[in-house]
Amino acid sequence: MSEEILINVTPVETRVALVENGMLQEAYIERTSRKGIVGNIYKGKVVRVLPGMEAAFVDIGLERAAFIHASDVVPSQSNGDEPADAPKTVPDIRSLLREGQSLVVQVTKDPIGTKGARLTTQLSIPSRYLVFMPGVSHVGISQRIEDDNERARLKTLIEEASAEDPDVQGGYIIRTAAEAASPEDLIGDMIYLHRLSQSIHERISRVQAPAVVYQDLPLFIRTIRDLIRPQTEKVRIDSRESHQRVMQFVDEFVSEFADKVEYYPGERPIFDLYSVEDEIQKALSRKVQLKSGGYVIIDQTEAMTTIDINTGAFVGHRNLEETIFKTNLEAARAISRQLRLRNLGGIIIIDFIDMEDPEHQRQVHRMLEKMLERDHAKTKITGVSELGLVEMTRKRTTESLGQVLCEPCPICDGRGFLKTSETVCYEVFREILRVNRAYDAESYLVMASQSVVDRLLDEESDNVADLETFISKTIRFQVEPFYSQEQYDVVLL
Repeated sequence: MSEEILINVTPVETRVALVENGMLQEAYIERTSRKGIVGNIYKGKVVRVLPGMEAAFVDIGLERAAFIHASDVVPSQSNGDEPADAPKTVPDIRSLLREGQSLVVQVTKDPIGTKGARLTTQLSIPSRYLVFMPGVSHVGISQRIEDDNERARLKTLIEEASAEDPDVQGGYIIRTAAEAASPEDLIGDMIYLHRLSQSIHERISRVQAPAVVYQDLPLFIRTIRDLIRPQTEKVRIDSRESHQRVMQFVDEFVSEFADKVEYYPGERPIFDLYSVEDEIQKALSRKVQLKSGGYVIIDQTEAMTTIDINTGAFVGHRNLEETIFKTNLEAARAISRQLRLRNLGGIIIIDFIDMEDPEHQRQVHRMLEKMLERDHAKTKITGVSELGLVEMTRKRTTESLGQVLCEPCPICDGRGFLKTSETVCYEVFREILRVNRAYDAESYLVMASQSVVDRLLDEESDNVADLETFISKTIRFQVEPFYSQEQYDVVLL
């Protein structure tokens, strides 16, 4: 599988495209005016404790106060290193926090919609191969490193290196990128993390809350740290200045990838390669067309994302069950890509076309699982339910692609549909009757959109005449070009 990373840097935003086999799989966007804050560490101030929710709001200097649950607060008397099988008990939030208290926190979820950022007091500082966690003592390892011998090698190496420096208090998570890494690279990462952790703690002691203590790297450098892998063929960057900064980072931390990073000076925009711009536009649509002629409908709501599969124009060749099976298989591949590309998170419900054969159900489910293995975000998937639905969750830390690039329609207020002109006409009739009972006027002026006025003067003209006779008053109409189809006013004359 060939893999390339395209990085487009401008003064106002940075965009990253992860391309596999010539097809866009993931897109990341960071705007100068609204940078993501996941991973940032703040010294905040507790502004409100909510015992009924076992949570608190913390001012970290943003427009909205951030939210922290009691389960995300590490008690001061704990070392944060309880056994994994220990019973999870949530302490009383009042025993952990009080209003006005200063608190060092890290952002785990960006503010999304009307919700503030989500916080934790369990700090984690990432590097290329490791994540350092001050205050704990265990060594964890990524589940994606499957070779038992390699897992044992890495864990032993980190534990022995930690024992040699008892002054550093903290634990580690060994990242997927550490697979096959040399001892020198891993120890170099540990030294870097120790120095960074020390500088963070020095800054914590100096600043007054609320204040930023540590900011994660910009997107184009995070991309090198988190996304570049041995199978990555090229990383192309269209900004000379950003390319120089990336090369400094590469030379210091991942020198083995230095020959894969190149500056792209071409006149053709870098995102025109592999039709990345077109794919991003398609990812904003509800409908995803399948090559067979079937299609997938994706609806993102605040509560969950629902996905529906239809055979569409695909009529198959043998029988209905085979047609449904092939459509569902193709949809499973397309859905896994769309989840990554659109960065959809939270609860996701997939309504595959009903399959009677249990073996077909198993194969479609296995295909979805297999395709989701490539996903950088953590996913959890259930089997096919009695209703033929597949339920899954995908870890959500940042806004989806649609939330970053779009806003709710001001005309329909995000509903996705408008009242018909007929419905608005009947609302106008009811409003005139209501006003006529309450006020005394000689006549009425209805101001509405062109489509509504046209209907009132045409299809509803008989009803308008009957209403005028009923209230014994004349009704006039005026087109307001800036009114939406649902807007109208009834003015007393």
